Amino acid sequence: MSMDLHTTSKKTNRPLVLAALVISMFMAAIEGTIVATAMPNIVSDLGGFSVYSWVFSAFLLMQAVTTLIFGKLSDLFGRKPVFLIGVSIFLIGSILCGLANTMTLLVIFRVIQGIGAGAVQPIVTTIVGDMYTIEERSKIQGYLASVWGISSVVGPLFGGFIVRFSDWAWIFWMNIPLGIIGMLGVILFFHEDVNKEKKSIDYLGSSLFFVTVSSLIVVLVQGGAAWSWNSLQVLILIAVFIIGAILFLLQEKKAEAPMMPLYLWKNKLIAVANLATLTSGMIIIGLSSFLPTYVQGVMGYSAIVAGFTLCTMSIGWPIAATLAGHLVLKIGFRLTAIFGGTALLIGGLLFVFLDPNKGPIYVGIGSFIVGIGMGLTSTTFIVSIQNSVDWKTRGAATSLNMFMRIIGSALGAAILGGLLNQQMNKTLAVSGENITINNTDVLLDETSRNQLPENTLHLLQGSLTEALHTVYIGLFLIALISFVITLFFPKKESQG
Repeated sequence: MSMDLHTTSKKTNRPLVLAALVISMFMAAIEGTIVATAMPNIVSDLGGFSVYSWVFSAFLLMQAVTTLIFGKLSDLFGRKPVFLIGVSIFLIGSILCGLANTMTLLVIFRVIQGIGAGAVQPIVTTIVGDMYTIEERSKIQGYLASVWGISSVVGPLFGGFIVRFSDWAWIFWMNIPLGIIGMLGVILFFHEDVNKEKKSIDYLGSSLFFVTVSSLIVVLVQGGAAWSWNSLQVLILIAVFIIGAILFLLQEKKAEAPMMPLYLWKNKLIAVANLATLTSGMIIIGLSSFLPTYVQGVMGYSAIVAGFTLCTMSIGWPIAATLAGHLVLKIGFRLTAIFGGTALLIGGLLFVFLDPNKGPIYVGIGSFIVGIGMGLTSTTFIVSIQNSVDWKTRGAATSLNMFMRIIGSALGAAILGGLLNQQMNKTLAVSGENITINNTDVLLDETSRNQLPENTLHLLQGSLTEALHTVYIGLFLIALISFVITLFFPKKESQG
């Protein structure tokens, strides 16, 4: 096995390294769910509901454009240095986020946090792929995903409690001890041999990729909201995206060590897994971004209740991820992936029928089923991909799959956020009242909400309900596409 070529005279302490990696994953996982639960409070404190989606998108954008670059660097220079640099950047971003006093600054600091996050998840998953054999991998990746899920159960609850009893800045600052423990574990107990040959870095490819993906995400977030779809800014950025994509593909074909090895896409298993990962990423962000807003803004419950409805997804995820580890060995990757796709479809359908009278239990059940789907698919995809490549491409292949999840999340946040804004603006404009989308801030703060005139409250809640219903129809269609993609998963798996 290729793993043996990369063990050193100093023995890696697998249990202690795994513990350090789990803590680092905990930090990355908790970041997503904690911020979602605390966003209503952050918005009511800092204002700026119109840039709500940028708090998610800025983080995801930088994570997306750096994940592949870090993955490739880890194939060239080893996992350890890249992991340590990534966690350090993430911690600097976390400290600054807690100090932000305007929404704009928060978005800028989330960019820094996102750059660091681009290294954490793919490198953690790659190190696990390196340390364990093919037989062990399914179980350990399932375990890693389940710890990821269990940690993110704590996220919404922590988020709810922190904003209730303390300052929301602590949702960012609590990352600091976790990051330091994770780094120390990897520094002390993880040892790897990396060939000392001259490394070739694809600087041009990385730069083109950065510009191309950034322009696409900015268009998706701003288009239809801050800028009209036929505005000059949108058209210029679309042109940059198209030209950048063509130049990037040409560069990757001729680069000595391409940042994204294009031949990976010729492998049907990797192509199908990555496409399904893209769409499931859209589902995850759709729920975690807008579910707390529905439970608080429309149903009128507290941040803690909103946290509970979101955390059921994080309970379903680890249960299914652990189950997937066993299922892939018994019934194969394809059937496990299809079961996951089916769960996503059922969960998506439940949200189409969501209305304010259904209550938080119904919302929690829908979240739980989506979590089951995510656990079954994500573990199946990552293990099948890692089993079909060698050490030299494992970092790139793993980070490519992570990239598809992130780009899916960024696309989802942008498209579904755009849908929400558009629908709300339309409903409020029809009402003839002098109310704008920025007045939605008031719905997310209990005291301000109680002071609103009855008809204004009714109008705002009505428009938010209608807009979120449109978002959930979009979510169901994405779940349907995910299910169809899993049907194309190849029957025979190649072992690598």
